Amino acid sequence: MMLRGLLRLTWLEIKIFVREPLGFVGTVLIPVIVFVVVSRMLGPRVAMPSSDLPRFASIDLPIFVSLLMIVSAALSLINIMAIYRDGGILKRLRATPLRPYTILTAHVLVKIAFTGLTLGLMLLAGRRYFPIGAGVPVVSFAIALVISTVSVLSAGFVIASAVPTARFAQPLGTILLYPMLAISGLFFPVAALPPAFRVLARLLPATYAVSLLRGIWNDDAWMTHAGDVAALAVLFAAFTAIATRVFRWE
Repeated sequence: MMLRGLLRLTWLEIKIFVREPLGFVGTVLIPVIVFVVVSRMLGPRVAMPSSDLPRFASIDLPIFVSLLMIVSAALSLINIMAIYRDGGILKRLRATPLRPYTILTAHVLVKIAFTGLTLGLMLLAGRRYFPIGAGVPVVSFAIALVISTVSVLSAGFVIASAVPTARFAQPLGTILLYPMLAISGLFFPVAALPPAFRVLARLLPATYAVSLLRGIWNDDAWMTHAGDVAALAVLFAAFTAIATRVFRWE
């Protein structure tokens, strides 16, 4: 019964999400467009380790776009939670027989589904300009992307609780999430950061997501990144515990 309710609610949220153009464009189309445009503009150099381009615009381009997917999914989640709270939808959903964690899980499943769709479209649309080598474990990378997405979404629920109204959801989410990318190790090594920022970076999921995604894309063994997976799991548990206590339904 509970599983049926989860599946029905997830399907309903998928239809609502597709009808909301801003979230769909930001979560699905923009990362794909960025990947294709950058790959086309920079040509063969994007896949060359010896390229004079910045790493994030060359061999790390799939990682960069994957982080855009994750952040876009989290921003969309924050916006939807704020809109639903302002409109009284969360309050009405909580009054249904569905358990609270079932309602929130449906939103996570929607974000995971569209993140997977975006990854597939990215690889399909960009293969002409950024050829995917035979050694790239696409399935393993997709699993790593799901793990990373779930961890960041758990932080999104905490942020969604702090948003006073839907009007502030997008600005507050942007202010909190995008700086996380700047110190994640994607643009420069975490070791090169000032000490205070190094400590902050180790407390944020994006740092471990970058390490995991980069390693799996380069066909590293999963055991090599067991620490990244464990850190993402710990942060997920911590953010979920916080969200459970502070999440506001009305």
